[in-house]
Amino acid sequence: MICFILSKHPLREVNQPPTKWEVYERILRVPYYIVFDRYTDKLQAFQLVADRYSEIDLTTLKIWMPSLQLGLGLWQGSYQGIERLWLRWYDTDGNWIPTPVEQESQRAERLAAKLRELGIDPNQI
Repeated sequence: MICFILSKHPLREVNQPPTKWEVYERILRVPYYIVFDRYTDKLQAFQLVADRYSEIDLTTLKIWMPSLQLGLGLWQGSYQGIERLWLRWYDTDGNWIPTPVEQESQRAERLAAKLRELGIDPNQI
């Protein structure tokens, strides 16, 4: 399990329920706690070490999570018509995982190439 939140809350006051941070760190023991502030584009990541979260150095603005065989990083691009920095998954080779729109485009390109291979112009269909 991974926790994504938009901001980190300070520790709770006495007689208050536990904070998200405390629940994930001490009760659920979620191995990674990732914070992305979409207003400042600041990305922070923490890994559970022993019984406490330790901040991970994100000089590359990416975090690799070996137990998941996935990484998460900041990607500059357009998604649903909005250009900005986005959180995005990447694979073991460092390639961004395609969005559904990108997957469909890649599929269409493969089909067009196959048609050309068969001597059919895909633009004539």
